[in-house]
Amino acid sequence: MLSAYFDQFNVIRLITFRPLGGDWLVTFTNSSIMVVGVVFIVGLLFKGDKLIPNRWQLIMEIIHSNMRSVVHENLGKTGQKYFPFVLCLFLFIVLLNVLGLFPYIFTPTAHIVVTFGLSLSIMTAVTLLGFLTFKIEFLSILVPGGVPLIMAPFLVIIETLSYMLRAISLGVRLAANISAGHLLFAILSGFAFNLLFNGFLILGGIPVLIMGFITLLEMMVGVIQAYVFSLLTTIYLGDTIALH
Repeated sequence: MLSAYFDQFNVIRLITFRPLGGDWLVTFTNSSIMVVGVVFIVGLLFKGDKLIPNRWQLIMEIIHSNMRSVVHENLGKTGQKYFPFVLCLFLFIVLLNVLGLFPYIFTPTAHIVVTFGLSLSIMTAVTLLGFLTFKIEFLSILVPGGVPLIMAPFLVIIETLSYMLRAISLGVRLAANISAGHLLFAILSGFAFNLLFNGFLILGGIPVLIMGFITLLEMMVGVIQAYVFSLLTTIYLGDTIALH
């Protein structure tokens, strides 16, 4: 029974073909198709150009305004060059999180390999940009200002570990929250099905009602986790603009 709850996280091959008859196999899984579909949807959301916005364009303008304020507050005027990346990152994650709540739709952000790969790529880019901008002076972020010289070696080790753990914590936080919500859905739905199947109609309606409230809660969690991921990414990008 426990393994059945985790079946929703299985990556399944859906389409496999050999391009141009070569030796390479190209495989589309439920995860990759979901990612490609979300990228396509994000592209469609940016096409709103009406003077009097419709509902979707209005939502996009609100998201645009809020994410721009996040970038401006944390990175200032210089950091506005990162705004398109942060906005696309937020939309990409929030669509994966929210669409994954629909039945029979796979949620890539519930897999640690996806979120960790995303966070590791971001931290690698931040590190490379930091070295390109400040050269060897970028390593000064590992030594807080005003630290006694005798404590500097210990703090360098601690700050290095803390910097490396950013990639892990950024990805694990997102995957843990999304996967926990999906597991809760599976447990409650199984419990409700067993009650209804055995004739407990009134008792079976209680977990169904609870699932309705949890659905709204998980939608908010999906949006909040996407916002937190984008916010932390913005804060980390601050190291490429000014040393602390």
